[in-house]
Amino acid sequence: MELIEKDDVKAGTKLDTRYLFTFREVAKCQSFTRAAEILGYAQSSVTTQIQNIETELGVVLFERWGRKIRLTDAGRTFLQYTEQILALLNEAKEVLSEESQLNGTLTIGTVESLAAFYLPPFLQKFRIEQPQLKMLLQPGICSDLRQRVREGAYDFAVLLDELRDEPDLVTINLGQEQLGVIAAIDHRLAGKTQIEVTDFAGEDWIFTESGCSYRTMMEHILQKTGILIQSSFEFGSLEAIKQCVAYGLGLALLPLIAVEQEVQQGKLVVLPFAHTDIVVYRQIVYHKKKRLPIAVQRFFQWLIEHNGNVKEAARVI
Repeated sequence: MELIEKDDVKAGTKLDTRYLFTFREVAKCQSFTRAAEILGYAQSSVTTQIQNIETELGVVLFERWGRKIRLTDAGRTFLQYTEQILALLNEAKEVLSEESQLNGTLTIGTVESLAAFYLPPFLQKFRIEQPQLKMLLQPGICSDLRQRVREGAYDFAVLLDELRDEPDLVTINLGQEQLGVIAAIDHRLAGKTQIEVTDFAGEDWIFTESGCSYRTMMEHILQKTGILIQSSFEFGSLEAIKQCVAYGLGLALLPLIAVEQEVQQGKLVVLPFAHTDIVVYRQIVYHKKKRLPIAVQRFFQWLIEHNGNVKEAARVI
């Protein structure tokens, strides 16, 4: 076994990224001549580049083994670092290229409560980072939003629903969203310390639109318990629901983030009712085949890190 001899090379040579590509190709081919052919260099240039690396590092990277060459232990170690460095360079190029080209319209499907009371601070930061990108929020019920994601009409959706395992969609759980049955402050149930389903007998209800996940959950519970609904209203607007509840027209099941202000102002009361069958989660849903830009992935990470703490998110963001 014979170590490859090196020509005299000026010490302190700084590594050029081109040298790393050359080193990787020589290691792959186990031949200076073949690497030179692939890279389009003269063989002497390849030799010089390898010598420059060895001088800079103070180690021998290749050794002769008969008519062939192979990596030394130091060479194998440096190859691992070379792969990592070149991978990071490639990633940096992709990110920079992507960020400079991220424009047009990003279409996001979501439900009204999240659009109004959860997403705004995150969307604000995203717009500051990507001012050239137009964001289009499309409201809807969860089943429709999922279907639009499948069809490619929406880039992704932020839902309020039970968790589902769907083979064509990726779901990121952002945490449980608290729901509450709200009533007018002078409602007959407002003073109770604990409420059971049977206490809702004879009550009027004001529901969100048909197909809403938590409306469906509440209806199933009432039906299973045998509670008859005297009459009900249906609105697609949270504000309309809250106003009708405040005027004593019925009870409603809503996300607590949507009624926090009215409860603090004494306009509505949250009844002390909870049920194991009424559980929903904030979640991001996108198609498995969807390629997400780095900027969108960062947006997802903000949502994951703050885990629904909108007040904290507003301060940090």
